[in-house]
Amino acid sequence: MKHLLSTRDLDRDTAIGILDVAEDMADVARRAVPKLPTLQGRTVANLFFEDSTRTRLSFEAAAKRLSADVITLSAKGSSVQKGEGLKDTAQTIAAMGIDAVVIRHPASGAARVLADGGWIDAAIINAGDGTHEHPTQGLLDAYTMRKTRHGEASRGKDLDGLRVTIVGDILHSRVARSNLWLLTTLGAEVTLVAPVTLLPTGVATWPATVRHDLDDALGEKPDVVMMLRIQSERMNAAFFPNEREYAREWGLDDARFAALRPDTMVMHPGPMMRGLEISAGAADSARSLVLDQVTNGVSIRMAVLYLVLAGGAA
Repeated sequence: MKHLLSTRDLDRDTAIGILDVAEDMADVARRAVPKLPTLQGRTVANLFFEDSTRTRLSFEAAAKRLSADVITLSAKGSSVQKGEGLKDTAQTIAAMGIDAVVIRHPASGAARVLADGGWIDAAIINAGDGTHEHPTQGLLDAYTMRKTRHGEASRGKDLDGLRVTIVGDILHSRVARSNLWLLTTLGAEVTLVAPVTLLPTGVATWPATVRHDLDDALGEKPDVVMMLRIQSERMNAAFFPNEREYAREWGLDDARFAALRPDTMVMHPGPMMRGLEISAGAADSARSLVLDQVTNGVSIRMAVLYLVLAGGAA
């Protein structure tokens, strides 16, 4: 495993292998000293051309728990603001002696360009590229679903037959895409729910059921309901009339939440817009796995860093 660029690149055995390694990393977190010497002497560069809190901090925590040195570069206040391109920025960091680059970039495909460009000799991990993919988010979501479903017996298991409904801004969501490819590979049945204006061209060819009515979709009693963030920063037009209508038609409000099965998992990649995408009652309920997703994100990113840098095989 040289790079992690897309969940679409992962076959079933590789995906399950990554989730199983993450189980080992989660065990490390429960130790009195939650740290391993595995990547001592290795350097990980976090190259973030977009703002991020959860993902950046999660990768930093993961690298440090594996004893790697960490360099973090944010576009703001860097030479990127002066017009420096991806190639020059990457080569500048590589000249400092780095072993892996974790990259978040507003352009879809940027991570693959960096991996295939021959500019640097380092492992590349995609931390979100435009509206393309966010593979570690997909992996941590699958890990969270698997752990909740199977508990301590989750190692080696897939998600065969799990019914997952993903709701919201599918058009701009790299999280939705990474989840769709990975969950399908692991055997889950995925339903996408969104207004027509927030569905991408070609969605009919994706391995998912597409719906526009949230109440109809929830009436089928899914095992998982994942609400997505409305990505207003990527919107250059009016994709729905107003926030009140969006919340009424496609938000997980208290009434919809109460109608779910008692064991339905409620998820959100964050940051949440309470009252628009999800009610406070749903977000703070015992069925909400939002904080579990954050916790599991560190374990997944530890697993990915270990696999690309320590020569492990998923």
